[in-house]
Amino acid sequence: MQAVQTLWKSVAALAGLAALTACLPFDQAESLVPQARPAVPQPAVYKPSADSAQLAYYYNALQRDLMTRGLLRTDGGGPDTPYDAEDLARSFEQLAFYDEYGGAGISGGLGRWAGPVRIAAEFGPSVQAGQRAQDRETLADYAARLARITGHSISTVSGRANFHVIFASLDDSAYVAERVRELLPSISARDLSLLAAPPRSYYCLVVAGGPQGDPLSYTRGVALIRAEHPDLVRKSCVHEEVAQGLGLRNDSPRARPSIFNDDDEFALLTSFDEKLLQMLYDPRLKAGMSLEEARPIIRILAREAMGREL
Repeated sequence: MQAVQTLWKSVAALAGLAALTACLPFDQAESLVPQARPAVPQPAVYKPSADSAQLAYYYNALQRDLMTRGLLRTDGGGPDTPYDAEDLARSFEQLAFYDEYGGAGISGGLGRWAGPVRIAAEFGPSVQAGQRAQDRETLADYAARLARITGHSISTVSGRANFHVIFASLDDSAYVAERVRELLPSISARDLSLLAAPPRSYYCLVVAGGPQGDPLSYTRGVALIRAEHPDLVRKSCVHEEVAQGLGLRNDSPRARPSIFNDDDEFALLTSFDEKLLQMLYDPRLKAGMSLEEARPIIRILAREAMGREL
């Protein structure tokens, strides 16, 4: 989506987050111990602040405008969005090996999760019970779909998670800051502030990466989904951020039909995106591979994904 950007940085330092996929600066020992979720008090009655209410109004108006213009499609692509194996291969290279935030430079290799991805939904105090149930259902359904697509172990859990998806409003900034400090103890003050209270132009954010000695073998992820979003944009953020947290960390204007594009055309994971994720978790590719090493395999995988003979 527009204003949902991705950042990849070296393990030495996290830089500015924006839909952020970043390599996390944490110690190996820390990365192997899933963090327990703190108890979050649920207020009996929540009245949003003026700033949060204004943000909700803005995002609701934005969703209506985009849908009126035929954007935020949920059909997954159709006859008007044809693509072939070459399109798949080219987009895969752009999404898996290049850094949106860092410009045209190659990130240093292919990144993805080596072990099981255990996703947990977490909520700021402002998120009410009915919305929490809906968000948990969305996340669980999506995790099951991603597991089927990739063949990788991806599931939602109630404890011992290694991928934390935090649904929170602007009024929950203090909670988010405290929680992110617990999950990412080496995060910079600048990046912590951006996650806790991002500018309005940032719809949602994610960071994911591995330990300092092996940053491209992912072991931890944290995503922030704004609670002010209306249903479709909220679900769109879940689809994009979790998928980018699996390793497709860039966006490309040439990826179509795809959610990994800043044009807002598609809200939810498309058939094109499914093939990209299948390719990412094919065992013939390995975390840390350079683009030069991976390119011949990528071509084969793209043709197989399109059902073509080699």
